[in-house]
Amino acid sequence: MSAESVLPWGRASRFAGPGAGWSEVGTGLAQLAAAVGERHHGVPLPSGDPLAVLAAVADALGPERIPESGVGPATALARLAELVAAYGLDLTHPLTAAHLQPPPLTVAVVADALASATNASLDTYDSGPATLAIEQWTINALARLAGFTETAGGVFGPGGSYSNLLALLIARDYTAAGHGVNTRQDGVGGLHRPIVLCSRIAHFSVHRACAALGLGEAAAIPVPVDAEHRMIPEALNALLTELGHSHTPVAVVATAGTTDFGSVDPLPALAEITARHGVWLHVDAAYGFGSLFSDRLAGLLTGIERADSITLDLHKVGWQPAAASVLLLADQQRFASLSRSVAYLNPDDDVEAGYGGLLGQTLQTTRRPDVLKVAATFLAYGRNGLGAMLETCHDLAGYAERRIAAEPQLELVAPVTLTTVVFRYRCEDLDLDQVNAELRRRLISSGTALIGRTQVRVGGSGEPRTCLKLTLLNPETAAADIDALFDELLRVALEVESEALEQSDEMATIHE
Repeated sequence: MSAESVLPWGRASRFAGPGAGWSEVGTGLAQLAAAVGERHHGVPLPSGDPLAVLAAVADALGPERIPESGVGPATALARLAELVAAYGLDLTHPLTAAHLQPPPLTVAVVADALASATNASLDTYDSGPATLAIEQWTINALARLAGFTETAGGVFGPGGSYSNLLALLIARDYTAAGHGVNTRQDGVGGLHRPIVLCSRIAHFSVHRACAALGLGEAAAIPVPVDAEHRMIPEALNALLTELGHSHTPVAVVATAGTTDFGSVDPLPALAEITARHGVWLHVDAAYGFGSLFSDRLAGLLTGIERADSITLDLHKVGWQPAAASVLLLADQQRFASLSRSVAYLNPDDDVEAGYGGLLGQTLQTTRRPDVLKVAATFLAYGRNGLGAMLETCHDLAGYAERRIAAEPQLELVAPVTLTTVVFRYRCEDLDLDQVNAELRRRLISSGTALIGRTQVRVGGSGEPRTCLKLTLLNPETAAADIDALFDELLRVALEVESEALEQSDEMATIHE
């Protein structure tokens, strides 16, 4: 029997309509999964040289042109699924621990397929009323979780970087309006030397947002951090006091969950300082917002309710397929600078009659209902279920921290705050940066484990050094998996060290 006859492509309509059409989407996915199951590589990433892996995928797709004639839906999907199974990433593998990229919950994946099947948009009522109401419900629920009042509002977006950009755009316009400048109409030329203050280790999206908003990356002023990688309030206050007379502070960006360390800036103290100076406080909680699901970890975010805006990304702690980011505003009226009235979308009389949408709260027009997977997850698991998942990952990070402390050749670089563990392998008479970088590459190329890397000023001073990083977001990973990872890491590290010492001896012999 051919693939075309097995899969449900023989319907009179080729579109995914409600009811039977949606059912056939699910049937098709199930049959594809069964067809490619044996082809899955079974490791975090496929083994081999990365250029060879990429070339193999390209060769399987054929010449780089749109074919004149198609091969049919079943064959096309089977080909792509086989490539993903053989050469893709497996986030469900217990030794996949490199990035803030979790295995997605099954209920969220199914709901995401529903979002694609509906192909609704959130810009206007007549582009999808049900999904519009679901997004507003979910935004209100998240705002309440953050401690915001009924004045709050928000909007979903394609990622944390976008939400940070949108927050700083709104903060720029709000600050400018307070100085009598209409940046929407006249640009930023009338705003005197605008600046954004952020932690020295804030996410790079803050700098990119400053560039995109016409402020320039130099407008992002770094604030020193303490030994725990948290912004120092006294340093922020000194900078605002010094620069406030010659510059225009647009916003202070606090971080609740830094990418490398999971560290959380002291939000209550920063809120006091920004309130005293009259400066917008944005909290980038793309990673850390999920702490609020857990009674045990929620205290990390004490003070977040005093922010003017919050970025959160449930693609991280939330176990959602991308995209699942949200920007929350304490006062939804501050979305005003984004407001648009477009004759063919949201004319004023339609809005007054209740046919409005969320066009005026984002830079996007057509916007898929990413909220469906988030709402499905909240309804399925509740806050307690998600909190238990986070606590499991947090405990796992603590276990990894203790294993590192027990190994003489491993050095813990930063204590665990959320689910991230930063460390490095140590050895004598070799370049530790090169050894640690090569160690990671070998784990990846062998298909054994996928871990991250970063650069850290070890001990808080000196040049940044290459370090290794575990980002543990799979609550099904067990302590035994962590032990297996470190056992293999130490074995490979000895290989790397031995080879490097041999090469060093050979070079010394040549120079004699």
